[in-house]
Amino acid sequence: MKQKVWQRIDELADSLWELALRIHAHPEVAFQEHRAATWLTEVLEEAGFQVERPYAGLETAFRAEHPGAQPGPAVALLAEYDALPELGHACGHNLIAAIAVGAALGLAPFKADLPGRLVVLGTPAEEGGAGKILLIRAGAFRDIDLAMMVHPGSHTLVGRGSLAITEVKIEFHGKPAHASATPEQGINALDAVIQTFNALNALRQHIKDGARIHGIITHGGVKPNIVPEYAAANFYVRAAENDYRDELVEKLKRCAEGAALATGAKLTFQKAGHEYKAMNPNRPLAEAFRRHIEELGYPVEEPSGGMGSTDMGDVSWEVPAIHPYIKITEGEVPGHSHEFAQAAKSERARKALIAAAKAVAATCLDVWTEPEFFQRVREEFSQATSG
Repeated sequence: MKQKVWQRIDELADSLWELALRIHAHPEVAFQEHRAATWLTEVLEEAGFQVERPYAGLETAFRAEHPGAQPGPAVALLAEYDALPELGHACGHNLIAAIAVGAALGLAPFKADLPGRLVVLGTPAEEGGAGKILLIRAGAFRDIDLAMMVHPGSHTLVGRGSLAITEVKIEFHGKPAHASATPEQGINALDAVIQTFNALNALRQHIKDGARIHGIITHGGVKPNIVPEYAAANFYVRAAENDYRDELVEKLKRCAEGAALATGAKLTFQKAGHEYKAMNPNRPLAEAFRRHIEELGYPVEEPSGGMGSTDMGDVSWEVPAIHPYIKITEGEVPGHSHEFAQAAKSERARKALIAAAKAVAATCLDVWTEPEFFQRVREEFSQATSG
């Protein structure tokens, strides 16, 4: 069965690559992915999938289920397809979408003879919009038993985690005055922002390795001759553990409170934007994927270096899930860069797309045809999430 599915994916390789390139050439940012969602659902509908779009109250989300449902585990293959502002597909989400669809189309001709259910979920707005969290809240995973997706990268990694993240918005309100004639009558909100950054820089040597707090000034005043009445900054707070992420948010708040006390500015501190949990990768699922991807010529490397954050982390606490990476670059190329955007439409990316789709499809077969394996998946998830 696996060889038949892989042969079918090979037959679809050109059309899958054309789909990935089309999405790459027309980047759409969070919640604006109308063309990508249309192209993906058209392909799935042509293959006989029953498509619901919009889905769960999100205009660019979709759910596509194969009609050959049988008793057994319901597997969701997650497609991301949002791009980054200005950088386009510098995170390779065009490939993530094509991998999910490729695995589903490879399985489709044989699904009626297999146990379980096959679902493709279109999940918009991973880049800061928390699309998967909105789907979770809408109940999209209540009838799902496990979820998978594959992310492109500079290394092939399986079982890799992610950092929990909270986005924080800090605002200071001061008092305007002439910056030269009567500066003593003003309260400088920008000074409060700068002092927050200075306090944060001092804090960094006292936080755990791998944790991150980084930010930008979003408003620093209007003219140099006016004491800034208003200043603001956005920060991302990240850590490998959800609880430690929350602790660092409180430490950042104390840095801002100290700056407010020192300058006299009034502080507004709020969580804003996205908040993702750390990834909880399922080890049995990861090992199954590892066997298949290595059989296809992609040796798995040991994780090293920093990690990013993803709303797939929240999914992994709802159902057993994996979020492996597959190498598409020659050497080390940072994500969210112009160079990675070029790599996402390279010949290496094409080969990786097909290999990843095959490995995902083969892992689905393991879940459906080996009841003892699926039981291990469930037991691992129960142990990891208990308490």
